[in-house]
Amino acid sequence: MLWTKWFMGLGAVSAGVLWAQNGAAPLPQILQNYTPVTESRLKQPEDSDWLSVRRTRDGWGYSPLAQVNTQNVQQLQPVWVFSTGSNNGHEATPMVNNGVMFVSTPGNQVMAIEAKTGTLLWRYRRALPEGSIVLHPTSRGVALFGDKVYFACGDAVLVAIDARTGKEVWNTKVADNKAGYYMSLAPLVAGGKVLVGASGGELGIRGFVAAFNLETGKEEWRTYTVPAPGEPGSQTWPKGDQWKTGGGSVWVTGNYDAATNIAYWGVGNGGPWMGDQRPGDNLYVSSTIAIDVASGKIVGHHQYDPNESWDWDEVSPPILVDYQRNGRTVKGLIDVGRDGYLWFLDRNADGIGFVDGKPFVKQNAYRGVDPKTGRPDVDPAHKPRSGATVDFCPSLWGGKNWPPIAFSPQTRMIYIPANENLCGLTTAAKDPIDYKPGSPFTGASSKMTIAPGADHIGEVQAWNVDTGQRVWTHNYANSENWGPMLATGGGLVFSGGTNDRMFHAFDASTGKLLWEFPTNSGIIGQPSSFSVDGKQYIAVQAGWGIDSRAMQGGLNALLPGKFPEVPEGGAIWVFAVK
Repeated sequence: MLWTKWFMGLGAVSAGVLWAQNGAAPLPQILQNYTPVTESRLKQPEDSDWLSVRRTRDGWGYSPLAQVNTQNVQQLQPVWVFSTGSNNGHEATPMVNNGVMFVSTPGNQVMAIEAKTGTLLWRYRRALPEGSIVLHPTSRGVALFGDKVYFACGDAVLVAIDARTGKEVWNTKVADNKAGYYMSLAPLVAGGKVLVGASGGELGIRGFVAAFNLETGKEEWRTYTVPAPGEPGSQTWPKGDQWKTGGGSVWVTGNYDAATNIAYWGVGNGGPWMGDQRPGDNLYVSSTIAIDVASGKIVGHHQYDPNESWDWDEVSPPILVDYQRNGRTVKGLIDVGRDGYLWFLDRNADGIGFVDGKPFVKQNAYRGVDPKTGRPDVDPAHKPRSGATVDFCPSLWGGKNWPPIAFSPQTRMIYIPANENLCGLTTAAKDPIDYKPGSPFTGASSKMTIAPGADHIGEVQAWNVDTGQRVWTHNYANSENWGPMLATGGGLVFSGGTNDRMFHAFDASTGKLLWEFPTNSGIIGQPSSFSVDGKQYIAVQAGWGIDSRAMQGGLNALLPGKFPEVPEGGAIWVFAVK
């Protein structure tokens, strides 16, 4: 065997902590010596710190570690593998602080593992109440601050866990799960608070971002993404009660500008799906919103898809990166939209400005965008509507779904996990759907199609942020791509996302595939890189499921035999050069 350890997962247990030592032994030394995370470390992390799910709160997904590089990456081998004991989609980042890895999985589970050896230190699980509504039973990670680990449970409960012991410190109910609210995102620690949002856009919820006290869990503010009558933006909704069930879920962690204390969050689709049942632009669905963390006030926004009708959740937050345009430096935001457009924005004193927008995959719903405002010119023939079947590209899965991009300051490129040539058909009922708490509230059904003449689906794209031009593309001949990206100081880009179970490493400058390794399952987790005792490691969770499984099933139905089934089962893989 190439790896040193394989730990089997434990069976389901009630809320609490499981000890590797059965509670009899004192804390392992590595936990006794655990150093709390401070605000200064969040602002200026050490090279090997992973204090946010994208390492830094600007969303770059970049590790400056360079020991593993283009010259030696072919020598990368597994050093340990850990079975999580859970199936379904594993999407969280393995986050390392002081040599301790903290990672969450499906099943409301968080584990602390010695990052160098793969030794389990503690395991926390919180049982879901009977009848819980969790349409996407996954977790996209945890947040670290002080001596606590913050975890968003599937049943819309936020918990704080003692980082040394794994014991629950406090928990607080974020929203009513019975009404369709559930959580799958990683919390964001910013401005002395812990921030979360909730999933449930297909269940008639009213989206929000909420902030809680780090020490007590007490709610400090709540900002809804669908304004009530009289609130700013409410004029973009009809005068009825549609705002109460308008969607706008927030289910991917926002990014944060510590200099201005502003967090940028992506907002999901409208509810029900058909925009003609809620006339108007419907702020702030399908938007990026800028929130003042001190007050919770929305201080800026950019709406990508007014009157959103395609199920294009634009929940992926833009990364914060300054770029060049027309001889000037733009204090920028860059968003790769589910709507198939690459958006270059400007974060400024007035909020969010538009700079440029262009398609990065096949897109027929827009005839273009206004060069001054970025408002799309929608082709009505490709906009879903009540009582009709409408085709459009990209599909409701989007040109890029939730898996995050990465940015390398070395190459000045962003790296996109894209799906090209996927379109869709949406068939909507003629009559408005009735709202029932906790029940589906879409009013339509969808079917995925493949564009005529397509020779591939999955891609990795690299775009230069200063020129706004694509530099290279790597195509996957027989797979979609659900792989979050990691860029490193060694000139590499890592990602999984394919149905062949491979973990890939590309030359960040040229796109050449330099290394790949088959894991136990497909990888839809967010990779990380860390250093212990001067040695660099690459970590990722394998575990296919949820939307990647659903897209794979759709592709299998369209082209039987071309897209083989993917085995499931969660595992953490850690690699190093030997």
